[in-house]
Amino acid sequence: MKRSASLILTLIILIGCATVPITGRKQLSIIPNSQILPLSYSSYQDVLKESKLSTNQEQVQQIKKVGNKIQQSVEDFMAQNKLSDKLDGYEWEFNLIEDNTINAWCMPGGKVAFYTGILPVCQDEAGVAVVMGHEVAHAIANHGAERMSQGLVQQLGGVALTVAIKDKPEETQALFFTAYGIGTTYGAMLPYSRLHESEADKLGLVFMAMAGYDPHEAPKFWERMDAMAGSPPVPQWMSTHPSSETRISNLNAYLSEAMKYYNPSGQSTGTAPKVRSLRVKTK
Repeated sequence: MKRSASLILTLIILIGCATVPITGRKQLSIIPNSQILPLSYSSYQDVLKESKLSTNQEQVQQIKKVGNKIQQSVEDFMAQNKLSDKLDGYEWEFNLIEDNTINAWCMPGGKVAFYTGILPVCQDEAGVAVVMGHEVAHAIANHGAERMSQGLVQQLGGVALTVAIKDKPEETQALFFTAYGIGTTYGAMLPYSRLHESEADKLGLVFMAMAGYDPHEAPKFWERMDAMAGSPPVPQWMSTHPSSETRISNLNAYLSEAMKYYNPSGQSTGTAPKVRSLRVKTK
């Protein structure tokens, strides 16, 4: 029995092996967009219904402006590199939720939510772009789908998502929110792995640079986040996030490459630089 289960798991992993757009990293992905996007859109609407949307039009428009610019840059970039099919079914949306939570996230299909609590850390439009680029990068790299695929294999026996939704709806929804890092407080942000965070940091730098935002603002944002985190910090080997020191160091080291994508005008030309070396170390 154990041998059969092991063989089934091996087959799932082999059949479900996919490649992260842009970085080329191999990942487990057994959930197609045709299944994950409807769940994403339904869950996103549920969150909006249960939340209080901000009425501060200046802040709301800032979120939408930055989101639209990064969306256009990402679409141009994917098209230039013949990866547009990875965005099939995307319906981008950018909303600001009135909540002191220091958080933001992006569901599959480009469904983004910012919490007003993170805006003081962002400080300005460039700071919003740091967060927006990072969260959109999680979605483009399919980090949530990768984690949910792992969860379906480990927790629900590798069943198809449609079966999981039908037979175990509560467990599936909980798995979905965990996979996409959606929590209610800063202390329960359900963080991605260090690998995913590092990958999103690098891709986020590129996305904000192409949208016309100076990537040098990214290390500054994380310095401000570190200052708000309190002390003592959790040791890196105990945390799923890179330590702030490591994260800032890695961002600074990658700035020279990210600047090659920098488009100061922020105006879409319909084209974007072709993929350079964006591979991310797994350790």
